Amino acid sequence: MVGLLSRIRTEQGEMPEALRKVAEVIVADPAEAARSTIVDLAERSGTSTATITRLCRSLGFGGYAELRVALATETGRAAQQRWETDIGQEILPDDGLDRVLGVVSGNDIRLIQETAAQLDLATVEKVAGAIARAGRVLLFGVSSSAAVASEMEYRLQRIRIPTWSRSDAHSALTDAALLGQGDVAIGISHSGRTREAIEVLAEAGSHGAITVAVTSHPRSPLAEVAELVVTTASRETTFRSEGFAAIHSQLLVLDVVYVSVAQRTYERTRKAFDLTVRAVTGHRLPEGDAWP
Repeated sequence: MVGLLSRIRTEQGEMPEALRKVAEVIVADPAEAARSTIVDLAERSGTSTATITRLCRSLGFGGYAELRVALATETGRAAQQRWETDIGQEILPDDGLDRVLGVVSGNDIRLIQETAAQLDLATVEKVAGAIARAGRVLLFGVSSSAAVASEMEYRLQRIRIPTWSRSDAHSALTDAALLGQGDVAIGISHSGRTREAIEVLAEAGSHGAITVAVTSHPRSPLAEVAELVVTTASRETTFRSEGFAAIHSQLLVLDVVYVSVAQRTYERTRKAFDLTVRAVTGHRLPEGDAWP
């Protein structure tokens, strides 16, 4: 949102006292506010998370995650403009690999930074807690999101979380129909408009499962049917649509969730790693040995 900080400065004098306290903290250090969780900001301003939610809505945002995105975007705009001037995002047919590497790596680094800045850690905590307690976890994504779902499936299975990933709608819907209270369904879609992902979450939610959306669009249809929403950042470059570019952001979000789950199941996770490492030890060459 262009001019967000200017608007807050202009309006804070007319705000109720509690909202004004939050506004003052944001204006004093907007970059820090963009990095803070809703709980952190509430503590720093001496208010409550409900107060911050009210401020978000008064500014036209659906929630705190959207406000953080706007703050991160505005405070980072000057740096982003310099980055785009120096590196750019277009890759031409005759560009050397040094430029290709610069554009691709620079874009991925910035997307990861933007995703980290906007990530609502309170929501991540809820997702991780639900997964750690779940009887079953269903992950769904199509195209590039399917690869992300498959990677998360592998990680959770490795620490003894009963997990399945699906990219076929029929299989996913039948699995979703078998979920119940305490189970978790996670739909991954950059656009948040993948019809199959929306249907899978809706089906899972109708049976009492906790539903989670991983998307770059917090007001998308997928986000609307989900109980919990974690957002990612994405930016298109030559030969890489936003959906492709979002993969690293999606992996970051789910990796943070995975590690948080592992923390909650530490002893079980440690034992699982010991068992699985021993199971594959015989398939690794000893140190110093070369393949014949």
